[in-house]
Amino acid sequence: MARSRSNPDRRVKSNKKRSESSRKWLQRQLNDPYVKRAKDDGYRSRAAYKLKELDEKFGLLLRATRVVDLGIAPGGWAQVVREKRPKAGVVGIDLLEVEPIEGVQIMQMDFMDDAAPGKLIEALGGPPDLVLSDMAANTVGHKQTDHLRTMGLVEAAAWFAIDTLEEGGAFVAKVLAGGTDTALLDLLKRHFTSVKHAKPPASRKGSSEWYVVAQGFKPRAVTEDAPA
Repeated sequence: MARSRSNPDRRVKSNKKRSESSRKWLQRQLNDPYVKRAKDDGYRSRAAYKLKELDEKFGLLLRATRVVDLGIAPGGWAQVVREKRPKAGVVGIDLLEVEPIEGVQIMQMDFMDDAAPGKLIEALGGPPDLVLSDMAANTVGHKQTDHLRTMGLVEAAAWFAIDTLEEGGAFVAKVLAGGTDTALLDLLKRHFTSVKHAKPPASRKGSSEWYVVAQGFKPRAVTEDAPA
């Protein structure tokens, strides 16, 4: 099917100072309708639509009153939470510096720091009823290593949710193709009444990312001891 001349694909020319992967990424960004839509709607990233679509399917924000956003940068998910639940308490954490968002407390800190969980709950003023994690490890180019690093973050986020969530709360985390590892999936199923995988339309078709959505937290579920 021929493209309209008024809306052709924008191509990025090769440049000696730009790697081929960077050129392809830039071209993909320029031609991504969600990127343009995010700019038009005032969101900081296209990822905002992933949360909006997950919320439409699972009702994640319907009754959220205290929300933790793990890997908050650049802030698209927190913007959606504030839009949907303007009275909710929201605390986010990221290694990267994040521009302020009205009504959101932002901590620039490594979530894997032993002090991070306590600081998040202290800032939130009580246990969350929704824990969101869009964290992913920086890739090193080795598929197995990248998978293990990212799933390590997912596991840490899951344990944080299990240790802190209000009864009936929910946990959402980005995972990679193939979904959640078996052991972690079993853990979530013991602690939540519903555990499902979803790939929102805003997630690029060629991307390996999926999301695990766990709802109906059961704080008194029996499980093995958490990792030290």
